[in-house]
Amino acid sequence: MKPLVRDLLRQKQAELTAAERRLTAVLLQDSLVGGLQSITKLAESAEVSTPTVIRLARKLGFEGYGGLQDAIRDEIAARIKQPLAKLDMVEPQAPRDHILARFTKAAVENIGRTLEQVDLEEFDRVAALLSAPEQQLHLVGGRITRSNAHYFYNHLQIIRPRVFLLDSSPSVWPQSLLDMDETSTLICFDIRRYERELERLAQLAVKQGVRVVLFTDQWGSPIERCAVHTFRCAVEVPSSWDSTLAINVLVESLIAEVQSRSSRSSVARISALERMIGETNIFRGTSPGRDAGD
Repeated sequence: MKPLVRDLLRQKQAELTAAERRLTAVLLQDSLVGGLQSITKLAESAEVSTPTVIRLARKLGFEGYGGLQDAIRDEIAARIKQPLAKLDMVEPQAPRDHILARFTKAAVENIGRTLEQVDLEEFDRVAALLSAPEQQLHLVGGRITRSNAHYFYNHLQIIRPRVFLLDSSPSVWPQSLLDMDETSTLICFDIRRYERELERLAQLAVKQGVRVVLFTDQWGSPIERCAVHTFRCAVEVPSSWDSTLAINVLVESLIAEVQSRSSRSSVARISALERMIGETNIFRGTSPGRDAGD
């Protein structure tokens, strides 16, 4: 069995320079996911030079950063497959033809296929766009993906200001379009069967200078024609409904990255939110001005 990258990093600690140890800390703090970035992005995250990244990879026994990345991908892929291995262990209760086993297998494969196709530089560009404080962010989803849009909105709105969720009724979308301009980004979720109302909304938004970020399935919504950034995700599972689990992996990854890029301002917003909740006695179960013991 090949040694795990995280084990190699720990074993080589005594041989590493201070810069290489900083780089190691960045890799280990997020289960090696940072190692899937471009070499430039990883170096910036650790505040080291790109030659430092290459030297560390070679100290671990790889020819260069590409070899280290391949090992990290294999390690992450193995972790993703673990749920299937656990299902195998309980085969009498969950045989392979059981819906739980078949659905989990399909969902894990969807996530793997989606991650293989993601352009990491494109991901970083979208994260930078969503982190830009001058950008207004508007989110919208269709019948199935409305919950994805709401989930993304709920997190972004806490992290940063100027985030808006469009109403579920297309009849009031023109009111939202009134406030969109070249400082706006429209985040659309649209998987088959694609919704014409969403396509028309995106077209009208683009005419006003709005950037469109699209989350769609592996075949691609018609909105892709006017989107600046598109993420295609695998959605097929053994069900009458498509699965949006792979979409949510990207959404949650973007939430984490936007939070990281907006750490100072987001901490201030979260602190202010906590104060407001405390001052209004929400969730306390007591009336204002009264102690719990009264």
